[in-house]
Amino acid sequence: MDIKSIKPNYYTLKSFEFINGRILEDQIVEYITLGTPRYDAEGKICNAIVYFHGTTGNYSSISRISSMLVDGKPLSLEDYYFVSLSTLGTPGSSSPSTSGLNNNYPEYGVLDMVNFNRQFLEECLNITHPLGLIGNSMGGFEAVTWATVYPDSIDFLISLVSSYKVGGQNYVISKVMNDIITSDPDFNGGNITGDCKRSLKMASKSMYSFGLSRQFYMDQSISDINKYMDEFAEEDSMEDVLDAYYRNVASMNYDLSSIVSDICVPTLIIGIYEDQYFPPELDAVPMHALIKNSTLVCFNSYMGHVGSSELIKIEPEISEFMSQFKE
Repeated sequence: MDIKSIKPNYYTLKSFEFINGRILEDQIVEYITLGTPRYDAEGKICNAIVYFHGTTGNYSSISRISSMLVDGKPLSLEDYYFVSLSTLGTPGSSSPSTSGLNNNYPEYGVLDMVNFNRQFLEECLNITHPLGLIGNSMGGFEAVTWATVYPDSIDFLISLVSSYKVGGQNYVISKVMNDIITSDPDFNGGNITGDCKRSLKMASKSMYSFGLSRQFYMDQSISDINKYMDEFAEEDSMEDVLDAYYRNVASMNYDLSSIVSDICVPTLIIGIYEDQYFPPELDAVPMHALIKNSTLVCFNSYMGHVGSSELIKIEPEISEFMSQFKE
């Protein structure tokens, strides 16, 4: 399934209000839908699953779980209707760069991202009660926040290599990245005077060694590491610097420690032992302890954090979990 070749759709929210009270008019939402919707007696879609992408992803990042979407698999498009959008703050949808507001764009948090998704789903697709949510990495922040703040509005939650808070190493990574960005003279307090490509490359390199397993990096030659790091940084330098900065701020402020136990729906928490961003013992395991109706599944992946694309390894566990929601 070549999801990345699917052209996105666009919808305009006439008005969106941020938690801080700022209201933006005519904000774009970029999205795709996959599968066939089913309708309840009131004419509303009742088999929708919303997918939330990671930090630098977009609507097409649902390709990460594509192995589970084919016929006969636990998340088959024959059974479910998937919605995947470029979330608030992501180019393609409303963001500092897309809106043209740049540093006058409202500072936002993860709950704003959730509310943006919910408003879009209701206005555009008439979905008021998604069957479930699947969030990968930072997308997991959105899914877990939704399930915490609006616990009766969904039937299940899947958290994929994610957490209920940003602390410790993950906080340090985001702060270092933003400190590098703001130290660039061209950043100029948000009044950008250049392209800030140098600082974006340095910020990217500061996080490069966390995406894959430690063993993966040890197995690479020094010349290959230098090559891959430069390629990674070059790709990230194409991003708008304010989009990156605002997103990091949202990430650093994420903490549901005191309320995550409010989640009441069946929850599948998936971790990867070699994940350097969200080691299960620091994130998935504590989250499992805090959410009463949760199931914890962890597996090994040479790919570390990005091994979330290898869900085929735990297909039986996903099938068992999803069997609760089959019609």
